[in-house]
Amino acid sequence: MRNVNIGIIGGGLMGKEAASAFARWFVLNDSPVYPQLKAVCDLNESVLSWYDKVATVTLKTTDYTVLLADKNIDVVYAAVPHHLHKEVYTAVLQSGKDLLAEKPFGINLDAAMAIQAEAGRLGRFVRCSSEMPFLPGAQRVIQEVRSGRLGKIIEIKAGFLHSSDMDPMKPINWKRQAKYCGEIGVMADLGMHVLHVPLRLGWKPAAVYAHLQKIIHERPDGKGNSVPCDTWNNATLQCRVTIGGEAVPMLLEMKRLAPGETNTWYIEVLGTEGGARYSTKDTKAFWAFNRQKEQTWQRADLGFQTAFPVITSGIFEAGFTDCFMQMLAAYIAEREGALQDRFGCVTPAEAVDSHKVFAAALQSHLTQSVVEVL
Repeated sequence: MRNVNIGIIGGGLMGKEAASAFARWFVLNDSPVYPQLKAVCDLNESVLSWYDKVATVTLKTTDYTVLLADKNIDVVYAAVPHHLHKEVYTAVLQSGKDLLAEKPFGINLDAAMAIQAEAGRLGRFVRCSSEMPFLPGAQRVIQEVRSGRLGKIIEIKAGFLHSSDMDPMKPINWKRQAKYCGEIGVMADLGMHVLHVPLRLGWKPAAVYAHLQKIIHERPDGKGNSVPCDTWNNATLQCRVTIGGEAVPMLLEMKRLAPGETNTWYIEVLGTEGGARYSTKDTKAFWAFNRQKEQTWQRADLGFQTAFPVITSGIFEAGFTDCFMQMLAAYIAEREGALQDRFGCVTPAEAVDSHKVFAAALQSHLTQSVVEVL
């Protein structure tokens, strides 16, 4: 099995998840290559010290240009604040390395388009992170749609709901400040996760009517002061997509203030012959609608049924670390030309398309009107 050497820029929450996945790659039964984490960059020395326990890491640095100068690194996973995406992602590409980028793939549409253009110019393999669609239940929804068993699609709902901002005294961080997160606010944080499956299924919004909410306008700064919290907390987007030549409504929800929701990702697709829905609220449950004389929703408990086979018994249920590994496996396999017909990571084109939806949503909220998506 051939090795591929990985570097991480941004060693915090998601960097540690990636490191954990690479360290247990042997869980996968059949992978075309074996990724090894070799280098980590983070501005925080205490974060870097966490990687002392990762035996394969030979370089730890606070300067990402040092990591990029290492000719042994093949792929970089970059998990940095949104305002740094264009600078860091472009530097990764220009260093001759492939990129697994974090969403939203640039602080705004212009940045995303610039990153996409540079990747195309240099011929680098680039994908964007979005984990939740790799859970077995989400994969089952995709299979049902592609099978045609649902008949004519009549409605789509998708969302990602957090209650992370319900406490008004929670100290502010970069995701709650537009200069770091972007004017699109919560859409930058959660939107790509919501649009990944619809865009991959060909459901690109043609128009959007958006309701955006800045519910909490100030937060503590941790120094005894209150400072502006100027990003959108919640976004509800009513979209129009065209499927089979007909207009179909699609509702997209991205919320940081959703009471009772810790980390709930969901999708529901309804058709004339059937329906399918899945929510991480109930990780094992896949719901299928059957249109018979008596119309019913049927629940099936899903075990560990993943696209990339693992050593885990099918009787167990999947969790976040598992879908994160499945996403990384999809990236590695597609880079190797071995994805086959399995679901893949977000492409640069899909990332740009998501930004076009978010840009239209900002304009829609400003004008209180339906806005066509570019």
